[in-house]
Amino acid sequence: MTTKELREKYFFFFQNKGHHLIDGASLIPQNDPTVLFTTAGMHPLVPYLLGEEHPAGKRLVNVQKCIRTGDIDEVGDDWHLTFFEMLGNWSLGDYFKATAIQQSFDFLTKELGIPPEKLAVSCFAGEPDNNIPKDEEAANIWRQTGIANERIVFLGREDNWWGPAGQTGPCGPDTEMFFWSSEAPVPQKFDPKDSRWVEIWNDVFMQYHKTAEGKYLELTQKNVDTGMGLERTVAVLNGKNSVYETEKLANIVSQVAALAGLAVIDLSPEQIKPVRIIADHLRAATFILAEKIGPSNVERGYVLRRLIRRAIRFGRQLGVNGFFTGKVAEIIIAEHGGFYKELRSNRDFIIEELNKEEEKFGKTLEKGLSKFDKMAKSDISGKDAFDLFATYGFPLEMTKDLAQEKGIKVDQDGFEEEFKKHQDISRQGAEKKFKGGLADQSEATTRLHTAAHLMLAALRQVLGDQVYQRGSNITAERLRFDFSYSEKMTAEQIKQVEAMVNEQINKKLPISCEEMTLEQAKQRGAMGIFESKYGDKVKVYTAGDFSKEICGGPHAGNTGELGHFKIVKEESSSAGVRRIKAILE
Repeated sequence: MTTKELREKYFFFFQNKGHHLIDGASLIPQNDPTVLFTTAGMHPLVPYLLGEEHPAGKRLVNVQKCIRTGDIDEVGDDWHLTFFEMLGNWSLGDYFKATAIQQSFDFLTKELGIPPEKLAVSCFAGEPDNNIPKDEEAANIWRQTGIANERIVFLGREDNWWGPAGQTGPCGPDTEMFFWSSEAPVPQKFDPKDSRWVEIWNDVFMQYHKTAEGKYLELTQKNVDTGMGLERTVAVLNGKNSVYETEKLANIVSQVAALAGLAVIDLSPEQIKPVRIIADHLRAATFILAEKIGPSNVERGYVLRRLIRRAIRFGRQLGVNGFFTGKVAEIIIAEHGGFYKELRSNRDFIIEELNKEEEKFGKTLEKGLSKFDKMAKSDISGKDAFDLFATYGFPLEMTKDLAQEKGIKVDQDGFEEEFKKHQDISRQGAEKKFKGGLADQSEATTRLHTAAHLMLAALRQVLGDQVYQRGSNITAERLRFDFSYSEKMTAEQIKQVEAMVNEQINKKLPISCEEMTLEQAKQRGAMGIFESKYGDKVKVYTAGDFSKEICGGPHAGNTGELGHFKIVKEESSSAGVRRIKAILE
């Protein structure tokens, strides 16, 4: 079975169960500063999980592209990827555990033909201290499907609990499904530590609300959020030993090996992991670049730079000479561009940015490696690690990788101290600082979210129609807004935008919401971010005759509620993208 066939089977099955097929969202979370990238299918749906009505209804299904870097050290083994596709179906206050589990079981056993004896599940063990019971309800439903009691285990929060997305909000236990991937006889008892049991699906039951006081209250609207790893499931269904053997990844891996003058079948254990890492990291980088995010030293751009440079270093380790990242990206675009059109439409930007980064890093890589070797007689100090970063462009993680290979350590705290002396926000600092997100429905966040709409309309009037939103990050304290524009704004332009927004605030314009088709929204002149990723119906928020936007986030009822708008900073975000930070006083 191919990834395309599994995707289509999944869509068809759940559409027949009353689920509406919606498009996946961007890799860049809209108005959710809790994460740098979309890591799960639920991120774009947080407002609806919190109670907003989704234009497509209460039952949804889609595939979501995701980026996760938390376990990057494991990438290159058989099952871990940085970029992956997640199939998901949702119930927004409709069905709950019984229907969700039965649907999961039916899809696995009837549609995919997996023998029930090759399945095992885990459920939440409960937390008496938080008045959260052991999830015997889910376990009993699994028993009713025919899953043997010996194949059901109860695990704690780390394994079988989701959420909340912010400091407070919806959360709950989950149940995970495992497939026996080995040709060896299936053991009678399920041991989740046995790596031959591969997790392929996860049903999350959002039945609690975590309060600011840390209490867990039963939700009135209970939701189901599920996720099935596309590559991982295709691998086990085809009897493969690794996600890198699925058809699309196998082609990319083969091309990477060929660039090093190697054949996949002949790769040694020391060569296979670097080849896989290059394939994985450049695939992730290609998809990030397709969002028009460029490499930089902060936040998303930092992650992107780290992925590209790590791939380059492993390429040199394999003996790949000359520029190669763009060549690999061409293969990735060919493999994935049929379904993900943004890869093809942004091909030139992707290749250009990869070549620029490879040229920039290539000039200092050899010198930096030589410098590292001189430092590596003992543990690496924070100052030396920062010197490698500032002088030779080595991300901290690359220095840590090199140190690990030599059995020495890096003073990460010392590095961060040095970093903070030179920049206000490092990637690490950003990750620690971010709070809120769409799960934060506070009045302050809502007002700033509304102000962002007014600001975009003002920017387009002052700077021109080439301005489009490229991303935003809103907390209760401030809004941060990325938009397409190639030049630094002048002081006069900034004053014009401020004045225009404050004029609309003083007019106390009513803010209305209408549901309509995407085509109707476009005909009415509504602005939208990532327009190709909307469903059949959208919500359009209008502020008088000044602003009209497609959006799902929280909004004030009247512009007069906002306060005084002030831009505190305007700066470059990445190539062709500017960033504004603003507050309401």
